[in-house]
Amino acid sequence: MSSPQPRETWNLDTSHIGRRVLFFDQLDSTNTTAAELASADDDGLVVIADFQTAGRGQYGRVWQSRPGNSLLMSVALRPPLELRRPVILTAFAAVAIGEAILALTGVQAKIKWPNDLLIRGKKVCGILIENTTSLVIGIGLNLNQTAEEFEEAGLPDATSLGMVSGKALDSAAVVRVVVQKLDLEYGRLLAGERVAVEADWKWRIGLLGRQVTAELTDGTVISGRLHEMSFDGLELDTGDGWRLLVPETVRQLKPIADSV
Repeated sequence: MSSPQPRETWNLDTSHIGRRVLFFDQLDSTNTTAAELASADDDGLVVIADFQTAGRGQYGRVWQSRPGNSLLMSVALRPPLELRRPVILTAFAAVAIGEAILALTGVQAKIKWPNDLLIRGKKVCGILIENTTSLVIGIGLNLNQTAEEFEEAGLPDATSLGMVSGKALDSAAVVRVVVQKLDLEYGRLLAGERVAVEADWKWRIGLLGRQVTAELTDGTVISGRLHEMSFDGLELDTGDGWRLLVPETVRQLKPIADSV
């Protein structure tokens, strides 16, 4: 069976991400296609589909969207070894999407650990890092869904850029902004500006100094005050001592409601 052919190709004037952008009407998964098509001289390839039939979310969840309502994008990268960590790649992508949302709507988005972006407490974007034949960053950004559509889909805690801005967004314009922001933030990492990206990531998570509960991938639950966080570790004051948690071992990080 032959591979699907893109209906359109862009060659953007970017430094790393988006020098080649492929648009498809429908794919099984943009992540899978990006991994298959990426070549050694095609670092930063972007694959976009109007609809995907086998989109994947965090922890193997199936993710679908009606055609044209979401930006379904994957970026294939070959970062240097020191950047090949899920926390770093998720962080730079989340920061970039947050900056794109601000540019497109004038509204700030927060990061919900580990890989979602929220606007006013409702999910607007999910990010999925996969490392198979190539390292791929998958992005699903809600563009023009309505509150009624989310209710019908059983997603009352979701929102879209259209709902936030009060107007329909042009998908081509969104692609340009998102790719430009991704390219900018990735360039900062490559230039050694890890601390600057880290600072933006911490600010968008917004949990420093707060009481939190961390659920680890092995099922352990740890509570304490989040004293500091970096790509190297989350530092919690548990009251009985200090714990340093490797970010990739933290499945969920949630604030504990402040006592009245």
